Amino acid sequence: MEQTTLSPEYRQQLALAGLTPLWEHLSNALPHGRPAGLTRANLWRYADVRPLLLQAGEQVPVEKAERRVLVLSDPGRGPASMQATGGVYAGIQLILPGETAPTHRHSPSAARVVIEGGGGFTVVNGQVCPMERGDVILTPSGQWHDHGHKGAGPVTWLDVLDLPVFTAVEAAYAEAGTPGCNVEHTMATLQSQLLRDGLAVPAALRRANPYPMLRFPWARTRAALLELARHAPEGAPVELTYVNPETGESCLPILGFTAMLLPGGRPLAPMQRSPGAVFHVIEGQGESTVDGKTFSWSARDTFTAAAFAEITHCADVHGGPACLLRIDDEPLHRKLGFFQERQFA
Repeated sequence: MEQTTLSPEYRQQLALAGLTPLWEHLSNALPHGRPAGLTRANLWRYADVRPLLLQAGEQVPVEKAERRVLVLSDPGRGPASMQATGGVYAGIQLILPGETAPTHRHSPSAARVVIEGGGGFTVVNGQVCPMERGDVILTPSGQWHDHGHKGAGPVTWLDVLDLPVFTAVEAAYAEAGTPGCNVEHTMATLQSQLLRDGLAVPAALRRANPYPMLRFPWARTRAALLELARHAPEGAPVELTYVNPETGESCLPILGFTAMLLPGGRPLAPMQRSPGAVFHVIEGQGESTVDGKTFSWSARDTFTAAAFAEITHCADVHGGPACLLRIDDEPLHRKLGFFQERQFA
């Protein structure tokens, strides 16, 4: 909206008093129909990112970097943006054989989606989590965590955090670990294994930590998606949401994770959704059209979509099914009461 005809003297009085006329900014703050966000859909090809990440491994010791990550910067926010969407930070991290990243914890919650390599591991509050391709490993808010690499070759993963939310409310901070704060705890690892296998947890293993399951193995998720696809109605989405097995709620308070299976050659047009999203391709190849912009993708690529984006996914007809992981801030939208889905024409 154009500025109203206010006298220069009055504007100066408002400025000195720390006041702003709402009517001049209301339409920008609350646009009609769809948020006027900054997020611009974008594709990051792993084939382009990987050599740059390996160069970082040659030039930057992990001890000095603490976390050797190349951030996926939303082009709508300009260079050096620390956001992939309005509510999600994303970056690709590298660890090399024999390296150990320092222990720390932070107020934002995080998760890693393993992209490449074997022999990597993460320790979260004493629980050892092996890192295999496609696994989702949580490092929730306030939980000590570190990672290392006992194998050969590089290990990489997609880091996602709810950092933009914490930055917006001025609550983002980190703490360095102290000796013994994150030692391996066999009982914690056993508890997670029992939960993952669908077995009851003995009373002796009960604990105050609200995150009973930190590692979601891709092999199990993939098998469940294939079984679900066998029984799903024709054209129905084949999706699985990652949840806390004790509560059935989302596995993290702000970030949501949904595994999607796309049958080869069959376009899928999901409903428009209020949260923007990061999509990571775990396997397969195909293309997605986001608000009229088409991305051709393959395994290990990552792309984004803004709030209420019109999206169509289609796996390659000759490549069999493809599997995507959608990461968004749907749990936050639901908690705040404004999650929406809309069907576009």
